[in-house]
Amino acid sequence: MLRSLLFILPAALALLGVLVSTAGAEPEGAPEPWLTLKGGEGPGKGKHVVLISGDEEYRSEETLPQLARILSRRHGFDCTVLFAIDPKDGAISPNVNNNIPGLEKLKDADLVVMLIRWRNLPDEQMKPLIEYVESGRPIVGLRTSTHAFRLSSKTYGKYTWDSKEPGYEGGFGQQVLGTTWVNHHGHHAKEGTRGVIAPGQEGNPIVRGVEPGSIFGTTDVYGVPLPLPGDSRPVVLGEVTETLEPASKALAGEKNSPMMPVAWTKSYQTSSGKRARVFTTTMGASQDFAYEGTRRMIVNGIYWALGMEGQIPTRSNVEFVGEFKPTPFGTKKDEAWKPGIRPADLPR
Repeated sequence: MLRSLLFILPAALALLGVLVSTAGAEPEGAPEPWLTLKGGEGPGKGKHVVLISGDEEYRSEETLPQLARILSRRHGFDCTVLFAIDPKDGAISPNVNNNIPGLEKLKDADLVVMLIRWRNLPDEQMKPLIEYVESGRPIVGLRTSTHAFRLSSKTYGKYTWDSKEPGYEGGFGQQVLGTTWVNHHGHHAKEGTRGVIAPGQEGNPIVRGVEPGSIFGTTDVYGVPLPLPGDSRPVVLGEVTETLEPASKALAGEKNSPMMPVAWTKSYQTSSGKRARVFTTTMGASQDFAYEGTRRMIVNGIYWALGMEGQIPTRSNVEFVGEFKPTPFGTKKDEAWKPGIRPADLPR
């Protein structure tokens, strides 16, 4: 009996080691928990854009896949879209605020585009994201990315939305994008946003080909600090509208005097002294993205962030790739996301 046990024990220990080393790993052959789109021909050929979604309210899981399709099919960029994923079933679930697989893809990214809100990511996921932020590479932040993180860990605590750390007050939003969360300047879900080119910015390449009144969104104007910090340059101002219809009149009164910036450029000086180009817009919900002028402003802003403003055409091609039917913004209960859609289920 002892001899038999001595023979079996090494094999049992070896099997246990294999089971432990593979615990929590993706099953072999499991679909990737992100969306990968290979670019075609175009000015973006050879450049990699990583788009990070993860917000409970403004349907970033709809905006960013369509934006990636436009960038890859119409402009040639290789794109990777990351999502908030429920680890139980691998489905996209924005209410899961502590899991965005694939952030290691940022290692070879030329640009990050973010639409996230109050994420509480673990240190191992924050690490590649912050390494990117501090690398000096360009950043595009949409809508709620001004309050991207609500972190419980102290490791990257200074990046949290309400950071009080001296010299890094307001966290990632304030220091990198130009503002953290302030308030709803327009009446939420009642008053819309019409983009108006800021005085003196008519020749800015970010608004090249943008027709008057074509930047619109059913999401309201966010309040921002005036003036915006540092070298921030407002490009588009947000005219508060009476209703959520694009033909709506401008709201009379002090909400439009002055108008809040809704899109601006700035730089971010990293901890090592490098300077990154940053384009921020407080628009970008999937319903906003339904409007051609809004899409064109965002795509042009991506070109600008990459230092490719000289390649922005007279009228950027922002035609939808496939069907795009945005759903209304608003939070949902967990069960509303079930049975759920996996990234592998999304059209390419």
